[in-house]
Amino acid sequence: MRRVRTWFMAGLAVLSLGGNAAAQGLIRDTEIEAVMRDYADPLVEVAGLSPEAVDIHLVGDMEFNAFVTGGQNIFMHTGAIITADQPNELKGVIAHEIGHIDGAHLARMGGATRGAMATMIGTMAIGLAAALAGEGGAGAAIMASGQQFATLDMLRYTRAQESAADQAALSYLEATGQSADGLISTFERFRYQEVMSNQRRMEYFRSHPLSTERIESMRRRAEDSPYTDVTDSPEEIATLRRIQGKIIGFMAPPAQTFRRYPESDQSIPARYARAVAYYKRGSLDRAREEIASLLEEEPENPYFHELEGQMLYESGRIDDSVAPHRRSIELMPEAPLLRINLAASLIGVGDDEALEEAKTHLRFALSEEPDNPVGWYQLSLAHQALGETAMAELATAERAYALGGEIEAYQFAMRAKEDLERGSPAWIRASEIIAVTQPTEDEIREWNRRQRDRVPSRLASNRH
Repeated sequence: MRRVRTWFMAGLAVLSLGGNAAAQGLIRDTEIEAVMRDYADPLVEVAGLSPEAVDIHLVGDMEFNAFVTGGQNIFMHTGAIITADQPNELKGVIAHEIGHIDGAHLARMGGATRGAMATMIGTMAIGLAAALAGEGGAGAAIMASGQQFATLDMLRYTRAQESAADQAALSYLEATGQSADGLISTFERFRYQEVMSNQRRMEYFRSHPLSTERIESMRRRAEDSPYTDVTDSPEEIATLRRIQGKIIGFMAPPAQTFRRYPESDQSIPARYARAVAYYKRGSLDRAREEIASLLEEEPENPYFHELEGQMLYESGRIDDSVAPHRRSIELMPEAPLLRINLAASLIGVGDDEALEEAKTHLRFALSEEPDNPVGWYQLSLAHQALGETAMAELATAERAYALGGEIEAYQFAMRAKEDLERGSPAWIRASEIIAVTQPTEDEIREWNRRQRDRVPSRLASNRH
């Protein structure tokens, strides 16, 4: 399955746009990810790259931005998605970023960019660990800083690289039978950024210097394309409006959402946005009324069932959340995040039958996304609730390894291995983790020192 491999989520347990998604950080949402992949994959293929190797990450930030880092990772701000008037605009921006990947522009920047990516990964891993430990606000803040640290000063392209990415994007769009008008109109919309000081520009236009010459060069070539008048289909536009409504519902204050989507607007995007806004405002019944109207119109839409399950789960109605989550995976069984959602609800139910089913869903999800730390976290909870301590420790080791916590992964794998059957698949996996994470004595001493330093702050926090 082609997927968006993101290691860090703004939410806990339920892996959609819930939780602290309004804070800047990486988020997960099956529906939005699927749309972005639909846009990107044809462009990736004509660029001669593998869609399996190019990862797309969603950044929960309402400013227009997109960038690439370390290898073949494209980061799309939710702000870019809601700014777009047409899907073709987003396709153009994605094509431009693929141009940077294909041109190996970041690789030519040397160690500074690699260091920036390492800073982001490390900082956001710490942020997720804090969030999973119950410090959601702190975790979101840390994850936000990681993204800022990585992009603020490091990810800057030369004008020559920008021009090369522009021309590559035009080639990709033409090769897939699409117009370049969306990319050009996006840059036209932000042409005013060219005359602003660097400090006042949007982050995108600090890292992607804009110029009138660039725009005119693209326009001249686009006019010669046989696809210059091709437009997005009504279905594509309708899909974009849905995910825009969903993003605004989750990330904008409810009052702002209700102003943008008043009750008089009975379109699907409007009801979608209002359902989320009502839920955020604490009006679960009103939220479910909007979802019911959506499901009456589209009873086989997995994302509407997913949203209802999320709302019920996060409102403490765990038992009630199982049915809509179960229905979502019946309709979309290949989606790992939907499986993890259902597993979280089943773990909350807590009886042995539910826990065993949860393990089944989590194994499927983790076979698709083996680096998903929340999936491993949920699996550790299921094993622990069933008294399978060694397997819970192995799942915790996997989670730590996915987050880059090699010493913690080593420690939990060692503990798991002691009680696992020698030669079993789990024992072999624990041995593999131990082999690749075994720390030096100096690393152990440094890790122990950091753990000791954390104790006083935890005690102080408990006293308050």
